[in-house]
Amino acid sequence: MALFSRRAKIKKEFDARFIRLLEETREDWHTAQAVEAHLDDYDLDAIAKRKTLESIHFYLYGEAKRRQVVYKRK
Repeated sequence: MALFSRRAKIKKEFDARFIRLLEETREDWHTAQAVEAHLDDYDLDAIAKRKTLESIHFYLYGEAKRRQVVYKRK
């Protein structure tokens, strides 16, 4: 039985790390959206950065679904 309790503890720890990473990427993505919205001209670097951060966030979101990570936004 000790193996299963250790496994649950490790899963809980890694789920917490994963949720923090998901929150950080979400914040970065929204910051990039705000920066792009405030630009006066068409800046390809800002658009590329936003799209990159968006794709990273949605990849992590899909991984969270696949891993069945329970996440309740604050």
